[in-house]
Amino acid sequence: MAGNSFGTLFRFTTFGESHGPAIGCIVDGVPPRLPLDEPFIQAFLDRRKPGQSRYVTQRREPDRVQIKSGVFEGLTTGTPVMLFIENEDQRSKDYGDIKDKFRPGHADYTYWAKYGIRDYRGGGRSSARETASRVAAGAVARRVLELAGTPVLIRAALVQIGARRIDRSRWEWAEVERNPFFCPDAETAALWAGDLDELRKTGDSVGAVVEVVASGVPAGWGEPIYDKLDSELAAAMMSINAVKGVEIGAGFAAAALTGIDNADEMRMGPDGQPLFLSNHAGGILGGISTGQDIVVRFAVKPTSSILTPRQTLDIHGQETEIVTKGRHDPCVGIRAVPVGEAMMACVLADAFLRHRAIAGDR
Repeated sequence: MAGNSFGTLFRFTTFGESHGPAIGCIVDGVPPRLPLDEPFIQAFLDRRKPGQSRYVTQRREPDRVQIKSGVFEGLTTGTPVMLFIENEDQRSKDYGDIKDKFRPGHADYTYWAKYGIRDYRGGGRSSARETASRVAAGAVARRVLELAGTPVLIRAALVQIGARRIDRSRWEWAEVERNPFFCPDAETAALWAGDLDELRKTGDSVGAVVEVVASGVPAGWGEPIYDKLDSELAAAMMSINAVKGVEIGAGFAAAALTGIDNADEMRMGPDGQPLFLSNHAGGILGGISTGQDIVVRFAVKPTSSILTPRQTLDIHGQETEIVTKGRHDPCVGIRAVPVGEAMMACVLADAFLRHRAIAGDR
């Protein structure tokens, strides 16, 4: 199957299925002599793993990562880094009743149409279980970014569930790690808890919006025209399971602005560097970073696996109904937060290495 690799100089390839024996990735382009060990990677995987609250799937996967190659005595060797995660809590029997049916909203039909085979065990390769591999690759990317000479801080938060948005005047980054929603607004997090409790009782699901922010990225990263930094970030976020929309900076809201309002005016800062008076561009102009915060948001659709009966077809072309049982996230956007961070890290690591190859240390 093509389309399993992402990146240019920093490049990773993921493998495995939701209910197969294991998942993982091979990360290529990692410079030598970087400190890397399993506990460092595990810390990022632990933020994404299932079963941590009643608001996510109750599948119990420890997501223990094993480094199989590319590291010797705690340092990267410059050769491909293989990261391996065993699947330990598969319940393929949960899907026995639907093995011949296409779940609405899932990739069941499109995979069948393309490959002529249906892995019904939790969606197989199309499952969001694959994103654990991305988070592992993102941890390696953060190590690469340490070579940039300036601290690059990558953080993400959930800013909307369903129709309820956070109050940005109450934004606190520290709050993100204090609630099960990765929410920067404690009051909205409490309201989301009630919203999702009611939703779970009805067997339904809801969508969400994740915001990813990278601070400390120097001006100059990204390539013009076809490999623009914002186009690669959009592709990265759009490749995450269930994502249906991506915006950079003001995004779609920019359509309602005038040129006067949208212009990010510039002055000279006290440090002798350009100072932008606003950031509607989301830290990217002409596909190249400006030195401001890079701001990306992506919309995640409602989880397609729901207990409410839905009309569908089976592989024989017969009309039928389907109820998807098993352990599913009522809001898959919650666990997409660390995945968004990982994809931002991978894009920036690649942009850094490409910039260094072209411009050296400039």
